[in-house]
Parts: sequence; structure tokens; C-alpha cells
Amino acid sequence: MRWNLPNILTALRLIAAPGVAVMFLYFSRPLADWFALLLFISAAVTDWFDGYLARLWGQESKIGAMLDPIADKAMVVIALMVIVGYSSMSPWLVLPATMILFREVFVSGLREYLGDVAGTLKVTKLAKWKTTFQMIAIATLFSQGVFEHYLALSVEALDQQTVTRALDAGGADPHGLRWQEAGMIWTGHLGLTLLWIAAALTLITGWDYFVKALPFLKDDT
Repeated sequence: MRWNLPNILTALRLIAAPGVAVMFLYFSRPLADWFALLLFISAAVTDWFDGYLARLWGQESKIGAMLDPIADKAMVVIALMVIVGYSSMSPWLVLPATMILFREVFVSGLREYLGDVAGTLKVTKLAKWKTTFQMIAIATLFSQGVFEHYLALSVEALDQQTVTRALDAGGADPHGLRWQEAGMIWTGHLGLTLLWIAAALTLITGWDYFVKALPFLKDDT
């Protein structure tokens, strides 16, 4: 095994995946949201750099090829579990998250069953777009948590009349409640939209992998 820089970046991304959940165990919100967001974005950036550097420097390796998809899946699955766990369990969030988790388990099962011929399920360009949409959607939803809890902290420190006046159009807003509320709403809408797009791409690529695997799933006659 060659532990060059691309492989080290991939390994760090794999380690960062559970770190996103750990942030919520040791830090209160919105600090935990900030740390999770920064850790997730940093790890997502390495997803592009490790592959690019490996190709640029001719350092592609078997350990890197093995760890890269595992790190991607671990990041997405753990981050989605955290987001859903701290959400109001809205079906608009739970349904696409469920579709993404189901697909990841299904394709992983296919690859495990196929064993030596799993190379037939090569990562497609559409699958890479799927991963990109997943990463951006999750980062955006973590951002919503930041806005939401700053708004909650601001509202908690004010009386109801001040809050109502600030959030109503035309009222004074010295505490910035309106932009915090707008940030919460828009990041929530954008994050869910991107997550649904990612879920659609997830199902399409999952079906594509299944069709490619079908010849290897037929019983001998």
C-alpha cells in the first residue's frame, strides 16, 4: 500500500465522516452546526483534490480506489443521519434521505455480491454529479441549522413584542432577525431542492448499476 498525499487525503476524509456526528456530542448548537459544516466542507473539498492529484502525479493506487467510494458514502450517510435526527422529521427531508440511503446500501450489496466482477459497476459521470449534488445539499442544510439556532438565540433574548415588530415588514430590526429568518428559510428551501435532485440522480444511477449487474445475477440453466 502506497500512502501518498492523495491516499492520505482520502483516509482523512474517511476519518472526518464520523467526526461530523461527534461534533453534536461535545458541542452545543449552533457551535456544533458550525464545526460540522466546516468539517464537512473541508472533507468534501478533498474528494476533488485527492482524485485530481492522483491522476496528475500518476499516483493512482488500489488502496485509494477502495477507500474513495467508502469515504464518500460514509460522509453522506452519517451527515444525513445527523441532519434527519436533528430535524422535525419532515417528509420533504426524510423521503429523499431514505432514497439516498437505500441506494447506497443496495449498490454496496451488489458490489459485494459480484466480487471480482464488481469492476463492471464503474462510477459514471452521472454518479459523480449525484455525489456533487449530495455534498452541496448537505452543506446547505447544515447552514440552515446555523441560521436557525442563531435566530432562536436572538429571539430567546428578546420580548415577544420586539420580535413581532422586527419580523413584520416595516418594523425596526436592530438585532438582524429578518436576515437570520431569511437565511434559515432560503438555505432550507435550497438544501431540500438540491437533496431531491440528488435523490433522483441516486435512483437513476442505482437502476443503471442494477441493469449492468443483471447478467451476473442470472441462475445457470
